[in-house]
Amino acid sequence: MDIAALSMAISQVSVAQSASLQVMSMSKDMAEQQGQQLTEMLKSVPAPHPNLGGSLDISV
Repeated sequence: MDIAALSMAISQVSVAQSASLQVMSMSKDMAEQQGQQLTEMLKSVPAPHPNLGGSLDISV
């Protein structure tokens, strides 16, 4: 293998790795944003009534 071909192969691998890291970074940022939105949504839901679901009446 000559030096020019080796240089091109290394360059292509470097570009692919850089693109992969950029996509991973974008996906991490999107996941963080969705997590924050989910947290805000859960804060806006009212708390359930404390007496509901505490007991179960069953007659056989």
